[in-house]
This record gives sequence, structure tokens and C-alpha cells, in this order.
Amino acid sequence: MKNMMCMGLVTRAVDLKGFFRMIDDKDSSQNWTILEEQNVFSARPWLEVSVQNVQLPNQRIVDDYYQVWIPDYVVMLVFTDSGQIIVERQYKHGVRHMTFTLPAGQIEVGEEPLVAAKRELLEETGFVADGWESYGNFVVNSNNGCGRAHLFVAREAQFVQEPNSGDLEEMEILLMNQEEVIDRVKAGGFATLPPVALIGLATNSFFM
Repeated sequence: MKNMMCMGLVTRAVDLKGFFRMIDDKDSSQNWTILEEQNVFSARPWLEVSVQNVQLPNQRIVDDYYQVWIPDYVVMLVFTDSGQIIVERQYKHGVRHMTFTLPAGQIEVGEEPLVAAKRELLEETGFVADGWESYGNFVVNSNNGCGRAHLFVAREAQFVQEPNSGDLEEMEILLMNQEEVIDRVKAGGFATLPPVALIGLATNSFFM
């Protein structure tokens, strides 16, 4: 793995075998110009919606381009000291059913992503871990925004206390080996994209 600058942060980046350019090699000539922006709904710290008046590179004006703000968040793939992966199973109202997922949570105002990852892991699972590595940060919805997912892998996790997450959803904490987790992904057991993306990045030799 090689270190690179990702959106101004030094991260542990995946090596894409030379197929893609460095992420900060950007062509700003295609950027849109924001002419005006108006907030149309605000429920901070959870959600905010704005409508923008934007000018495209071809000079076309779009006067109703919506943007959605939600807080940035962390997602963690955590291996225990015995090599198992910490997996959660819980109801997610956005998908309307139970799903497998990974430990994750919102980054508080002024909080560094790694600090948030360690805090959320302890609160949700009762584990602490060493050997943290960043796998980058990504926007899931590139049209409307919707926050940025900061991905981490941690190893040698040990159970130190009972979980106390305060989440609305009841959750079941499971320990699975890597093959079991990948099988669950292939079977559609993980309903949300960021955990699946992180599992793929961390376990696929193409990215190593």
C-alpha cells in the first residue's frame, strides 16, 4: 500500500494497479459554479437540504439543483485478536428490514475521524483495537452529497466492557471469520453500500 493525499488528508490508499490516476489529480475546468444557494429545510445536526442555482461549463444555468447535507461518518472493519471480524445485525429503517452491517457512527463536530472510529467501536461493541489504518473517505451519492464515509480497518481488537451505544435500534454483535462475511455479502445480507465497499477494499487482493 502507498500513502497519498486524499481530499487534503494523508490516508492509506488502495493501489489500483495503475488503472486510475491519483485522487488529487483533478481537472477543475469541469467544475460547476454555484451562483446562489438557499436552505429549504434544516434539522441539524441530522439533516439539511439546500437548492442551488448553478452554472455548468457550457454556460447552461440550472436553478433547482438540490444538495443534501448529513454529518460525515465512520465505518470500521475490525478484526479481533483471534482473527474474527466484528459484525452487527440490526434493523435499519432506511432499508426497512434487518441487515448485517459493520460498526459505524457519526463524527461529532470538531472530532477527528479516527477518534470517532475508536469511540464508536467501544460504544457499539465494547471492543478496543490497535493497528488502525485508513482506507480513504468517499461520498456515496456524488450528485447530492449526503455526507462522506471515512473507512477504517483495525486489528487485534479485545473486548473490554459491555456495549453502550444509545442507538435506537437493538443490535446483535456477532463474530464471523472472513469467509463467512464475504459469503453474507454475496448472499445480499449487507443492505448498505459503505460496509460492502470496505469489506471489498480490505479483503480483495486487487486492492492490496
